[in-house]
Amino acid sequence: MANVSLEERLALAISIAEEAGQMIRHARDQQSFSQRLKAGIELVTDVDVAVDKLISERLDAHFPGEARLSEELRPEEALHNPAEQLWVVDPIDGTVNFAQGLRHVAVSIGWIEQGVGKVGVVHAPFLNETFSAAQGLGAFCNQRPIAPSHAVSLDNTLVATGFPYDKAARKALLPRLEAALTHCQDVRRNGSAALDICDVACGRLDAYYETVSPWDFVAGWVIAREAGARVGHLVDIPKEVPADLYPEQLLITTPKVYDAMAKLLKESDR
Repeated sequence: MANVSLEERLALAISIAEEAGQMIRHARDQQSFSQRLKAGIELVTDVDVAVDKLISERLDAHFPGEARLSEELRPEEALHNPAEQLWVVDPIDGTVNFAQGLRHVAVSIGWIEQGVGKVGVVHAPFLNETFSAAQGLGAFCNQRPIAPSHAVSLDNTLVATGFPYDKAARKALLPRLEAALTHCQDVRRNGSAALDICDVACGRLDAYYETVSPWDFVAGWVIAREAGARVGHLVDIPKEVPADLYPEQLLITTPKVYDAMAKLLKESDR
């Protein structure tokens, strides 16, 4: 499809994400899925693969020739040589939650053009919520406008974060967690980066920090930015990687606490 407007791209992405969500709900209702560990530590189910295939087929049908970066495809070169138009997909963000019967599970579909995130859809099938945004068009949850909270200080900032599958890498993150627990209202760990970011976008959370993968955050990043949240990184971004694709040390907050939160986390590393 040539010359597709952002509105059309967004509408199609919402439709695809919600169709994928129906597949996820059905699979869990029927308990019709198998599980395995990827690289010995990361859970993946055959539903992840099936949903990824569905999304791929739908995107190929509507946007033939446009590149795609997905957790299940993992074309790592896309980070350093991003296509002019790139779909970034996580078929199931929160696979452990899905397998365990928890509700924080999401389909995440983002679209980047020339290195800039322009469309984001995060659909939570077990929460009956669809977050969506397109550049310059605002951000929504179930078609209702959303905005971040009015938190102005760390002591009333509710923070979310996550931890890597590799347990050996977790110890280095404990000083940041201790700092957040000490100086902020409290900390949540919900198991879906995409939904954590959307919860900042709509004011349920006030801050989120974590290192993830591109497919985990791109759609939520677009939604949070369009909602009015502040998005950034706690480290310098390599020149060859677009900021909207760089997944290291993300920080997304309500605008007035960003600087204080960034300072707190950086100082805890010393």
